[in-house]
Amino acid sequence: MILLDTADALHRLPRAATEADTAGRRAVVMTMGALHEGHATLVRTAREQVGHTGQVVVTVFVNPLQFGANEDLDRYPRTLDADLAIAEAAGADAVFAPAVDEVYPGGDPQVRITAGPMGGRLEGATRPGHFDGMLTVVAKLLHLTRPDLAYFGQKDAQQLALIRRMVTDLNFPVEVVGVPTVREADGLALSSRNRYLSAKERGTALALSRALFAGRDRLAAQSALRARAEAQAPPAGDERATGLARLGEIRASADAHAVAAAGAGLPEAVRAAARHVLEEAGRHDPPLVLDYLALVDPQDFTEAGHGFTGHAVLAVAAKVGATRLIDNIPLEFGAQP
Repeated sequence: MILLDTADALHRLPRAATEADTAGRRAVVMTMGALHEGHATLVRTAREQVGHTGQVVVTVFVNPLQFGANEDLDRYPRTLDADLAIAEAAGADAVFAPAVDEVYPGGDPQVRITAGPMGGRLEGATRPGHFDGMLTVVAKLLHLTRPDLAYFGQKDAQQLALIRRMVTDLNFPVEVVGVPTVREADGLALSSRNRYLSAKERGTALALSRALFAGRDRLAAQSALRARAEAQAPPAGDERATGLARLGEIRASADAHAVAAAGAGLPEAVRAAARHVLEEAGRHDPPLVLDYLALVDPQDFTEAGHGFTGHAVLAVAAKVGATRLIDNIPLEFGAQP
């Protein structure tokens, strides 16, 4: 395991790549430290995809630009020794852990990446400037580590979408790879902030994943209902009554009524199912304090409206005690009848 400083990142890694195998690709996994199994999964995925001839670099940097005035920059855990052990066990070749004055030698940078309209939605609305700071440091770290591939968790779905947009819009020569969210056995998404939760707070926090799963299950149930009703649809015109009788269509008629009621309103039904769980958690002790629940198009994080089809992200953010948590799941809305 190699621990790199800024000069190493600029000079040593390219030489190492040449010496090892000119055909090998380099992958980077960017973190703010306090590594856990979610980060280890990113590293293992990178290792598998670049193979033994490639390189995997983990960055550990708590970026002050993406913390607001009242956020937990000073409180954020720094556990470099443990991070090195986790990174090495997961298959990393090197860890790049620069100090703040190495990344920003002249103080806060005057020139920064701007996240654009997507950066002002959801997390960006709650944490103004957060995504500008995140993209600025990601851009710097991409320059310093020069990877072919960069791995990010889908748990931070809006961050992932913005990084992909930046890479496309600014022609970064890197492939961005999203890795599915890693969860505890009880469903709680792994996060460095989970360590702040007391036992009772953790019990309340489970409502985030339960709400997402409730939305997912509602979508699956209503999609199956719609498909069944379509399959059982009787012939049109004068043959309808005969067809209903022949197929025992009392049930199909109820299905058809449900389809007419829900139909293109699946996004609304998904939100309602998730919100019900979150509202219940708001009455727990301690309560869950909802920041937002949103069903969005992952291309720009605008709300998925009535009749939406295609890929979507159901996202939630809330506070339990003093700890703010986020979570999301991907969903697929099929063509409406």
